[in-house]
Amino acid sequence: MQRPSTRRQFLAGTGLTALAVTAGCVSSSGTGPTDNETEAATSTPESLDTWFDDSNGYDGEPVKYGPLSQPVIMVGETTDGGLAFDPPVIEVSPMTNVTWDWTSHGGQQNVVALDGTFDSGRTNAQIGTSYNYIFDEVGEYPYVSEPHRDEGMKGAVIVKERESSGYPAIDQWLGSTGNFDGTITDRTGKSEATVAVGAEGNGGQYAFDPPTIKISTGTTVIWEWTGAGAAHNVFSTDGSQMESDSVISDDGSPLDSELVSEEDSTYKHTFEETGVSLYTCQPHQGLGMKGAVVVE
Repeated sequence: MQRPSTRRQFLAGTGLTALAVTAGCVSSSGTGPTDNETEAATSTPESLDTWFDDSNGYDGEPVKYGPLSQPVIMVGETTDGGLAFDPPVIEVSPMTNVTWDWTSHGGQQNVVALDGTFDSGRTNAQIGTSYNYIFDEVGEYPYVSEPHRDEGMKGAVIVKERESSGYPAIDQWLGSTGNFDGTITDRTGKSEATVAVGAEGNGGQYAFDPPTIKISTGTTVIWEWTGAGAAHNVFSTDGSQMESDSVISDDGSPLDSELVSEEDSTYKHTFEETGVSLYTCQPHQGLGMKGAVVVE
């Protein structure tokens, strides 16, 4: 069962300094809100840190989504028996369509922004219920499930403009990578360049550092394992799942290291062709452990 969204025409008098004023809304059909549909708090927190002091499921790091993604947030009881949004905090680009799906576990639920920007309306406990909203303004959007706010069922959507690296394929590929800020580390003119494997990032030791480097043709890249974050590997992707017209280089033999965890392990590859090479750690790709090499 699905419902239409409703949008309040007021904004709370106080709020996060970065809260946006407008956003677009898309939803599905069904029953509408009641007169007492959405009585979320009229006061909003000074910061998301204070907002999540008594929340469920948040580990302090937002889950990041790249451009063209369509995040889905589960609404209801989690596997450990707590009431939460999963993931509780996400970071997206403007014009991202976010969907909340009801699990049917944990009783009646709804999704209501504290500033009234979005509102799913009447509470519901039925599986198959969903609500979606397009965020078209930069800002921080804390929200609750009204019946379970006092039990810590809180969430937030952070909408940020992404810094562009100048390479659309890289921006899309690394959009969900926590330690990528649009910067490409310049290693051109050097015979070798190193990348740490298992560096801090993405909620643990699940990052390549630096995530993106620029090198000259003939440069050998050396990936060095830190020994942290379990076993990792370095594995090429051709970008076939990306919605991008950018050219991905085919540099002969693809990156394909062994899956290892030992500190000081290394893997080397010499890049002879210009282009963009995208790679990942296969076991931790879902966490955002990805990298890229630009060869000029």
